[in-house]
Amino acid sequence: MTTSATQQTQQSSAAAPLLDLQALVVAVRRRRRLWCSLALLGLLVGAAVAVLLPAPPSAVTKVLVAHKEDQPNDPGTLIRTDAELLGTTRVAGKALQILKSSESPEDFMRDYRGTGLTNNLLQIDVTGDSDAEAVSRAKALADAFVADHVKRIREAANAEATTLLDQRDRLRDELAQVNTAIGDRTPESDPKASASMESLFARRAELKSKIADFGQRAAEARIGTPQLIVGTQIVDAPRAVQHSLPKAAVTNAAIGLVLGLVLGLALAAVGAVVADRPVLRREIAANLGASVIAELRRVPRRPARPWQRRRTRAARERLTATLARTVRGAAEPVSLLELGCARSTSVIALDLAGALAAEEPVVIVDGLPGPQLANRRQKPGDPTVVSGERAAALSHQERRLGVGSVAPGTAWTDLQYLGTQTVLVVRAGHGSAAWLHTVARQLADQRIPVIGVVLIDPDPRDRTDGTLWDGLHIALRGQNERLARQNGTGRRRTERLPMWASGASPARTELRAGGRVPDNDQEAR
Repeated sequence: MTTSATQQTQQSSAAAPLLDLQALVVAVRRRRRLWCSLALLGLLVGAAVAVLLPAPPSAVTKVLVAHKEDQPNDPGTLIRTDAELLGTTRVAGKALQILKSSESPEDFMRDYRGTGLTNNLLQIDVTGDSDAEAVSRAKALADAFVADHVKRIREAANAEATTLLDQRDRLRDELAQVNTAIGDRTPESDPKASASMESLFARRAELKSKIADFGQRAAEARIGTPQLIVGTQIVDAPRAVQHSLPKAAVTNAAIGLVLGLVLGLALAAVGAVVADRPVLRREIAANLGASVIAELRRVPRRPARPWQRRRTRAARERLTATLARTVRGAAEPVSLLELGCARSTSVIALDLAGALAAEEPVVIVDGLPGPQLANRRQKPGDPTVVSGERAAALSHQERRLGVGSVAPGTAWTDLQYLGTQTVLVVRAGHGSAAWLHTVARQLADQRIPVIGVVLIDPDPRDRTDGTLWDGLHIALRGQNERLARQNGTGRRRTERLPMWASGASPARTELRAGGRVPDNDQEAR
């Protein structure tokens, strides 16, 4: 039996995903206060930045830049180069000279930027102390950039013209040598050398053509490429940019909202993964080793809405009736142990004690660390509440209902004095998986069986199953069957046996015929 249970545990561990997306989504949704708060904070910060730090006065202008190397498939490299050249001390210094300003080029460069809109269109954005200053700065920058660009075109043309003239001079020298070789001779004057003379005359004609061509190209290059010089110009005159404070506030608020929401969701997701706090019924039941028998909303600290109060009251009545039947039929005292929901547990205990008080005296043994039961106002008809020191002096005629906690710092050995059976009242998402394992192990060491788990503040969209089919020896249905057999009204079991009890050994067959299924520890022994 132990080997089979171990194999099942290994199979379930292997089948468990590394990251449960359903649990992650539920955990993030339950921490909506965090990411909603961060989103709201981002919205407020964005709006405050727009109001407290308004955009400075600025101006914009656009310059059409012509390049000799322009190609239809240019990816924008040339215009990006122009934008970088705009941000140089040479252009900034020339613009400051136009403005007759003593500001340093390095400081001036921080107040403007160039952006390539297309392959040949450059936008210049400039800020200033006022709109007029921003416009004048933009015009000076545009003029300085155009002058610098034209200067670079002309310098390149002059360099090209010089190269062409040097080539023309070299050809002229070669032409002089050819003319010297020809002299006064003609092909008719020297019939024997007519072939060589023809080649010399052909070479002279070729050199004259090349010299004329180089001279023309040098003349064109010396004045620069006209279409490039004319094509580089300011196409959009500098103008002040109008800033709308409401529009800026709305834009910044929207950006802050999105950033805050993304940051909040990321923090919630990371926190859910790191904290490893089970929120689904399936996970809580598996970690505690007990089935979820009921669910309740958390007791609100402020008045609830009427329809919420009706639903909560109906759920509390159903839970009270279920626990009352269990406690009446139990031969041993039952306790309620809370984890993260002391206030809700105290309310459940008072409701349960009120339901049992009609039949016999009920005393609540208060083992909660907080003042939920100890400092409450006693009303007529309320059950008696005693602390742990006075519990030993209670009469055996009175039914005890222990209320305690399994939060960190619990004195585990004292839990058996609250009750030898227990119902765990656990708030979803409060305890980590490691702590739920610790609770289950400590209760097992104290030989306190867990009848079931009452889940507080569950996720409303949780559709997982919180029932453990291998927990029949401690579940409510198993307890009801044992009570029925003790009263002589035992009935033949017809429900499907759990997988671990489906063996074919004679002992199992005999136990199933008697209506009893042993737990793992008993069969192992």
